[in-house]
Amino acid sequence: MGPTASGKTAVALRLARALPCEIISVDSAQIYKGMDVGTAKPGAELLRQAPHHLLDIIEPHESYSAARFRDDALALMREITERDRIPLLVGGTMLYFKALTEGLNDLPEADPMIRLMIDTMAAEEGWPGVHAKLRRVDPETAARLEPNDAQRIQRAMEVYYLTNKPLSVLLQKPKYVYFPYTPIRVSLVPSDREVLHLRIARRFEAMLEAGLVAELAKLREEYALEPGMPAMRCVGYRQAWDHLEGRIGKAALLEQGIAATRQFAKRQLTWLRSMEGVTEFDCLGEDVADLVLEYLRRELEAMLISEA
Repeated sequence: MGPTASGKTAVALRLARALPCEIISVDSAQIYKGMDVGTAKPGAELLRQAPHHLLDIIEPHESYSAARFRDDALALMREITERDRIPLLVGGTMLYFKALTEGLNDLPEADPMIRLMIDTMAAEEGWPGVHAKLRRVDPETAARLEPNDAQRIQRAMEVYYLTNKPLSVLLQKPKYVYFPYTPIRVSLVPSDREVLHLRIARRFEAMLEAGLVAELAKLREEYALEPGMPAMRCVGYRQAWDHLEGRIGKAALLEQGIAATRQFAKRQLTWLRSMEGVTEFDCLGEDVADLVLEYLRRELEAMLISEA
């Protein structure tokens, strides 16, 4: 696990070369077909060296969920272990990791009509207006969400309209957890946040040079996309959409894209700090991949000894 630009792919490749692993991607953006540049999806050569599961599994106009990820990942983990190999889960979508290992609350499925109603409300009043409505019916959830966090505000309001109960109350119900594995949790975190910020800036600049805007333009031609769709809420694509719509220029696209990615990394690190039983490694260290490999070998050996 780790924030964006922490070098997860490079470490995963090192592990896959040395251990009998199969990589499962834990990334809520890399699941979309055609969204390659803006998600830093592994290229063909890297995939040849280390094939990944759960890349390119749905189209950009479709939706995916933590519940579906949990089902898909558990099925893959069973298949991988039956091949006497080790599932190596790699990514930065912390909600997916949490759902996989801790289970999910029993919440209602998405309702297209309710979502359309909430989207219409947002179009008229803005997401801060919808956030104000959420604050009246579910102050606890509203307090942890930013006024423009469209996806989470929409979900919280949807749950309230469907159940007549606040999301915060439903989340307190006990969860059924099925996870028949012993996880070894590793995170890549920066010893210097400013260095990570520099990495993020260089990475977003490289994405623009590699054709992020052109990639989005092509996707908009091929699919009936809307800015509120989950795929188009991904960092980078939101800003590129505004650029294509003429709302921001190239300089603002670069500035806003970097700022949004840094905020995203901050949220990822907040998630990581809240997780228990995680061994941290400095993602800025030159030998981080070798250190992680050495640690995993010790942990796996200890597991084998205890089982014997």
